Amino acid sequence: MRKFIIVFTVFATAFALTAAFANQSNTGCGLGSVIFQGKSGLISQTLAVTTNGTFANQTFGITSGTSNCQRFTSIASNERINIFVSENLDNLAIDIARGSGEYLSTFAVLMDVREGDRAAFYSKLQRNFSRIFTSPNITHDEVIRNIETVLHSS
Repeated sequence: MRKFIIVFTVFATAFALTAAFANQSNTGCGLGSVIFQGKSGLISQTLAVTTNGTFANQTFGITSGTSNCQRFTSIASNERINIFVSENLDNLAIDIARGSGEYLSTFAVLMDVREGDRAAFYSKLQRNFSRIFTSPNITHDEVIRNIETVLHSS
């Protein structure tokens, strides 16, 4: 009985503390945030988070930019691109310099470049090779930032 009273007291305290912040939306993005959008109570937030966790839909929402999730606004924040460029920097440089190749093709896929737009993408990177690879000791982070700058320029 004593354990029950302690556990009940802990939960009651936690409930009281979270109820004080009930107007905050702590659910993140996902199906639960869509279903319970505009509802800021503790129960609604708990159900939203439970829905997100139960249906494992946040990952899909984050990668697709749906369910109140936002897609990456910067290629530098895309982990797959960071890993790929980091592990294949020299081969990617060679492919960008010649305007074609397996590494450049894979990079285009990771960048979600549509197949019909890839020739222009390859050409733009090739024309701007010296703006992308600015020194022999360049890091993958710098390369990604430089590519982003080139792609956003006219």
